[in-house]
Amino acid sequence: MLDPAATQMRAWRCHAFGDYHALAVETLPVPVPREGELGVAVCAFAPGFPDMLMTQGLYQLKPALPFTPCAEFSGVVTALGAGTTGFSPGDRVMGVVRFGAAAGALTVRATDCLPLPERLDFAQGAAFLIAAKTAYVGLVVRGSLQRGETLLVHGASGGVGLAAVELGKRLGATVIAAASGPEKLAVVAAKGADHLVDYRDGGFRERVKALTGGRGADVVYDPIGGDVFDESLHCIATFGRLLVIGFASGRIPQAPVNYALIKQIAIIGVRAGEYGRQNPQGGAAVNAALLELARRGELTAHVHARYGFERLIDAFDDIAGRRVIGRLVVEAE
Repeated sequence: MLDPAATQMRAWRCHAFGDYHALAVETLPVPVPREGELGVAVCAFAPGFPDMLMTQGLYQLKPALPFTPCAEFSGVVTALGAGTTGFSPGDRVMGVVRFGAAAGALTVRATDCLPLPERLDFAQGAAFLIAAKTAYVGLVVRGSLQRGETLLVHGASGGVGLAAVELGKRLGATVIAAASGPEKLAVVAAKGADHLVDYRDGGFRERVKALTGGRGADVVYDPIGGDVFDESLHCIATFGRLLVIGFASGRIPQAPVNYALIKQIAIIGVRAGEYGRQNPQGGAAVNAALLELARRGELTAHVHARYGFERLIDAFDDIAGRRVIGRLVVEAE
């Protein structure tokens, strides 16, 4: 961890959108928190697929160049901006910024941080919030998943997928989880999935229909898009909810609205971070629920691997190569 008295820090910097291999470590001044902000010495940060896309200029948010990538972090509070309450120097925290976490220190709005529960180390804290919040906003707030319903989770071995499997079981759903290969599916099974679907076996819709007695899934959680979205329309139950989480496949699908009409399904967009920005009261309620789940150990983060600060590019290579189960974490200074 960076010395709280330090005035300089190392940070990964992106000077041009394109190849993330061009990212470089530079020395920058430690930022000073403004009103309502915390200064945090970063202990760990968790690079993800959206962070990689942002460096390539392929994400919906394009920061002004140059910028420091990565959104999710954990660390220790070192300073408080004017009027900031709720935290003190020395507190362990986990939080999310739009970008800027791949550094020795950062500033963050206090409302975007949570206390780091004692049962979590810094790596687990860095990997918790985005996945857990996406699952909670998707399944509880937007998808209204009910006890006894069937939930189909796509990309179930990824960070947001594993969180959805675990939370779905906590909510009393029957969980059908889809991923590729026995290694990934073994981790998914350990999170509590009732049924496993291996994408390598081919299409999944007949398997889902067979498992549901022909009804289909009540809620589909889809961070992949593309062909997975298209096929999901053929194994979703009447009155079902298809949650659009992202497009890891690289193709944004087109929804046939007549099909939505005939089956009376809802296609629902889920942007967990934006939900809190647009609805601060609702976002605060989500944060409180997530903190309680984390404190009780009922929602966890699966850390696939931990890298030293110099290995961010290696982490992005593993993400691009789809070799990650859960989340990767880079540990800071």
